[in-house]
Amino acid sequence: MGGLNKDTLYDVLVIGGGPAGLNAALYSKRKGANVGIISKDLGGAILDTSSVENYLGYTSLGGAELAEKFKEHVSELDVPIDEFTSVEAIKLNDGIKELILGDGTSYRARAVIIATGSKPRKLGVPGETEFAGKGVCYCAICDGPFFTDEEVIVAGGGNSAVEAAIDLSKIASKVTIVHRSQFKADQILIDQLSRIENVEVHLNTEIREILGNKFVSGVKLFDKAENKEFTIEASGIFIEIGYTPNSAPFKDILELNEKSEIIVDSVGRTNVEGIYAAGDVTDTPYKQIIISASEGAKCALAANDYLNTL
Repeated sequence: MGGLNKDTLYDVLVIGGGPAGLNAALYSKRKGANVGIISKDLGGAILDTSSVENYLGYTSLGGAELAEKFKEHVSELDVPIDEFTSVEAIKLNDGIKELILGDGTSYRARAVIIATGSKPRKLGVPGETEFAGKGVCYCAICDGPFFTDEEVIVAGGGNSAVEAAIDLSKIASKVTIVHRSQFKADQILIDQLSRIENVEVHLNTEIREILGNKFVSGVKLFDKAENKEFTIEASGIFIEIGYTPNSAPFKDILELNEKSEIIVDSVGRTNVEGIYAAGDVTDTPYKQIIISASEGAKCALAANDYLNTL
């Protein structure tokens, strides 16, 4: 795979090299489009996933290993990639989209597929970075099964945190949900949580530190009402305080929702003709690898339909 050519007018340029972006490029190439990829982190967020057990066709595979298989598939089609760079803005000019990179380089395309993903919000406490992938998790659906019959903690008080605690209660021996203030989740979810016997709740409680040796062994907490510090043992902690979509470079031309997610229709169309978006950067629910990959395919097919009208 070579790099992109700044003098070429591409049919499709894909921004992002995760499952959505790579699958979008694959489908575009197979449709005969002149396609290229711009990606800061080829492989995307799955590179930080220790193991994937819910992707059809693979009973268990490391995240980096799955990303490598995605990349190998795309590389067989000779799709050019500008790697380790990021798009800072898109300029529109009579239907042509000019992508401006951080180093000042620019590329042009008739259609663009944005698949820049999102990043989980961090607690920012000692031990979080050290034990990432070693008990510190950001996706209960993805990593929950690794903690079957273990005691776990969920950090957060919104819908995603309460839903994670409910899901984890079905497989973990005990779930402790910790939030620094009061619940912000929907009351129906809070009521459902209150009926589960193996769930314990600590509100108005801060997480001060994640403890462990090679792996997470517990957390140090501070009860603000009681003004006291205490420790809870656990094998894992699920940080469910939301995600930040990587949509900032596009906010001036695309419609975003209140979460800064790009608003798309059923085939990934944005409010700008010829610009599509897929995966975790969009308002599509359920942020999963297999869903992101399928959304990338839909965008590529929709972009192909658009190109056929030009």
